[in-house]
Amino acid sequence: MSQPVTCDVVVVGAGMVGAACALYAAREGFDVVVVDRGHVAGGTTGAGEGNLLVSDKEPGPELDLALLSGRLWADLAEEHAKAVEYEAKGGVVVASTPEGMAALEAFAAGQRAAGVLAESVHAGQLHELEPHLAPGLAGAVHYPQDTQVMPALAAAHLLRASGARLLTGHTVTGVLRSRNGSVRGVRTDRGEVHAPAVVNAAGTWGAEVAALAGVTLPVLPRRGYVLVTEPLPPRVRHKVYAADYVADVASDSAALQTSPVVEGTAAGPILIGASRERVGFDRSFSLPVVRELAAGATRLFPFLARVRALRTYLGFRPYLPDHLPAVGPDPRAPGLFHACGHEGAGIGLSTGTGQLIAQVLAGRPPGLDLTPFRPDRFPEETA
Repeated sequence: MSQPVTCDVVVVGAGMVGAACALYAAREGFDVVVVDRGHVAGGTTGAGEGNLLVSDKEPGPELDLALLSGRLWADLAEEHAKAVEYEAKGGVVVASTPEGMAALEAFAAGQRAAGVLAESVHAGQLHELEPHLAPGLAGAVHYPQDTQVMPALAAAHLLRASGARLLTGHTVTGVLRSRNGSVRGVRTDRGEVHAPAVVNAAGTWGAEVAALAGVTLPVLPRRGYVLVTEPLPPRVRHKVYAADYVADVASDSAALQTSPVVEGTAAGPILIGASRERVGFDRSFSLPVVRELAAGATRLFPFLARVRALRTYLGFRPYLPDHLPAVGPDPRAPGLFHACGHEGAGIGLSTGTGQLIAQVLAGRPPGLDLTPFRPDRFPEETA
């Protein structure tokens, strides 16, 4: 790349969030370039399960963003459902004890008040929803709004639909700033991309991109494993998980946490999660974690004890300390916008994030209040 590339908006990151930012910015009429040091969906997106969830979110800003994103995903599915393997399968959150069911009911009541569809399921009705669930569970809540896509396909398809120019294999090495401090593009190891707006959609590397612009964003990686079974006939109808998964999602602990999450896929394999731990970017394999995932899954679905696991993979969720993503303009660097830190919810929250970023880029009021997502809300580090 000898001559600088010029555009209206440069998006750093070709994962699901970057793809959504590119799509909605292009729909606003912007000329968009997407830059990634790897390939499309090469980071967190490619290691995800593709969940679009409301069931694990308490009332507040993240749930508002999830509801907005769910509506946008449904709109996209009218045109692209087959291409992205969109499945409106719903979610089922199960409780093993009466006390757990009471807590789950209380959680669901708050969600209903915020606009979530949450249907209580008594113990005797569970097997009508999921015939292969273990006996003896206390009940569940069914969330019809929970859906799923195949994340790598979705990112690739939305990038193609955006018409954005894609520069993969280009590592961003600097954020260009003018004398007055405003952003004017990025420098890569293969040349410069000039634009008056830069969107940081770099996922777990969001902190590094922010630092290149001279600002702090405390994104940290949170490792998780997924276990993949052999292809099976459809036996798990919904995304099914234990109620303690919600507490694990909201936890600040750096230690290992596991809670059973089981769901089928359109292709046949069953995906089993979920684990969370903050160990930096350590990619070493952990047999104890994988064994715990398998044990949790068989407690929910005993038939899985007779099913072969074909492979496991891991990825890193982009974690921010208050569990909310950074979405919107950064007042510390005019022209810099952040769209990262979604932790394990980035696939589901990507469409709403992309639309909000595009609205701000176009100078229009965003569809949600961005105050809770301000990128400068964290205390600056001191020496």
